[in-house]
Amino acid sequence: MRAQQGGLLRGQVVEEGQGITDVHVLNLSAQTATITNPTGYFFLAAQAGDTLLFSAVRYRRTSLVVSQAMLEAPEITVPLEPFVNELDEVVVTPYHLTGDLTRDLERLPEKEVVNAWTLGLPNANARKFTPTENRLNEATTGAGIVPLNPILNAITGRTKQLKKQLAYERRYAKAEQLRVQFTDSVLIRELGIPAGRIPDFLYFCEVDSLFEPVADSGDRLRLWAFLRRKSNEYRGYNSVAD
Repeated sequence: MRAQQGGLLRGQVVEEGQGITDVHVLNLSAQTATITNPTGYFFLAAQAGDTLLFSAVRYRRTSLVVSQAMLEAPEITVPLEPFVNELDEVVVTPYHLTGDLTRDLERLPEKEVVNAWTLGLPNANARKFTPTENRLNEATTGAGIVPLNPILNAITGRTKQLKKQLAYERRYAKAEQLRVQFTDSVLIRELGIPAGRIPDFLYFCEVDSLFEPVADSGDRLRLWAFLRRKSNEYRGYNSVAD
C-alpha cells in the first residue's frame, strides 16, 4: 500500500548546474508523468516511497525514491550524466511475428546480406568504435617519447570515468537488444511488466552481475530464463500484480 502523506514535488533537473529541458519525469508508482520546462524545472504529484524515473535522449536514466524530506523541501535538484550510445542498425520488417521465438525463426525468410563484407570493400572487417571508445583511446595514448595524455588523464580521473561510461554503454546496448529480440509486447504479455515500467525493468536487469554473461552467451533459452527470474523479482519489489 502506498504512503498516505504526499504533495506536489518541485525540482530541477540539471547537468553541471545548468537546467535541462524536455526531460521525462515518470512517477512509476502513481503511473503519472511530466516534462521539465526550458529551465529544467518540473512539478509532479508524489507521495513518500514513490519511485521516480528521469529519462532523456542524451542522458543516463536516473531513478530515485521520494522521501518525506523531499516533499517538505522547497525544491530538489536532480543531476543527470551525459550518455552517448550507438547501436547497430536494426531493420524491422512486417513478418507477422507471433512472439514464439522458435516458430518466428522458422518463418523468417533468408535473404542475401549486402554489406561491406559481402561486397569485398577495403577494411570491411574493421569495427566501428563508439564515441566513448574513441575518447578512451585518446585518453590512454599520446605522441612523443613520454606521452602526457595518459598521465594527465590518470591524475584527473578522466580515464577511470571513461572506462565506467564505456562499461555502462555496453550494458545499456545489450539491454536495448533485448527489446529487439523479445519486443515490448512479449515483456508485457509473458512477463507481466507494465508498459510504462519496461525501461526501469531493463535497468533492473542491467545491474545484475549475471546479466552480461547471460547476454553474451547467445543462448536464448538461458536469456529467457534469466528474464523470467528477474521479472518475478521486479514485480515482488515493486508490488506489480500478475
